[in-house]
Amino acid sequence: MNSMTGYGKGVAERYERKITIELKSVNHRFLDLLFKLPRGFQFAEDLIRKTVSQSITRGHLDIFLTYEDNRTSKNMLALDRSLAESYLRIASELQAMGYVNDLSVSTVLKTPEIVKLVESSDDEAILSELISEATEASVANLTRMRATEGRKLVEDLAVKIDALEAGLKMIEERAPAVAEDYRKKLSERIAEALQGVQMDEARLCNEVAFFIDKTNIDEEMTRLRGHIAHYRELLYKEEPTGKQLDFLTQEANREVNTIGSKCSDAEITKGVLYLKNLIEMIREQVQNLE
Repeated sequence: MNSMTGYGKGVAERYERKITIELKSVNHRFLDLLFKLPRGFQFAEDLIRKTVSQSITRGHLDIFLTYEDNRTSKNMLALDRSLAESYLRIASELQAMGYVNDLSVSTVLKTPEIVKLVESSDDEAILSELISEATEASVANLTRMRATEGRKLVEDLAVKIDALEAGLKMIEERAPAVAEDYRKKLSERIAEALQGVQMDEARLCNEVAFFIDKTNIDEEMTRLRGHIAHYRELLYKEEPTGKQLDFLTQEANREVNTIGSKCSDAEITKGVLYLKNLIEMIREQVQNLE
């Protein structure tokens, strides 16, 4: 189980060129890639995307590419032959008009428009090879960091899930006593109101039975216990289960809310608030898992 937060860097340096790929990852519902490439490297986007998606399934990634061209022969002089011929023709016309023609090769070489320094085109195949190598290295480093962070998250979640189970156990132990407390309090209120008149035990029993049916939380506690078991199963799977854990957290929160709405007992209410706080902390951690 990996975290979705991390950083990875990869470098490939050969053929008098150097490519550096940096990946910065944060949590996201899906795999979302944002490319920040130098001009002329748009061709690399599909190549990087394919390499990244083979190892990473979720997270927002900022992808940075840095290129260093250290070729000694990357620049060359280019002659604008048409412009040079135009200069030569005009010089001849001026000479025919009586001007001295001092146009020389040295003069032409000093004219920026005729002779220009241009950068030779790069080899896309070589660049693709270096980009692939640097991307694979950066993904490997990012994955290692995400795995380390993921182990820490899983350990923390395991502690919180144990606490969730302990809180549920407290509620389970308290639940049977709620009906008996209600019966006693109701009997006392009725006896006080009747002031010595004999109460109808049958109606009292019916009222208690109605209360028990209305406030019964056995199903919710059973489902929540099942969710806790499912948490532990998903936490230690090799494949990404972040989405499943996120959905499971929503279901656990729903069961706890139902328990809280059904019971007016102070001790159970205190337990429900404790569970809701734990589930919120679990939700924050789960949203960082791939």
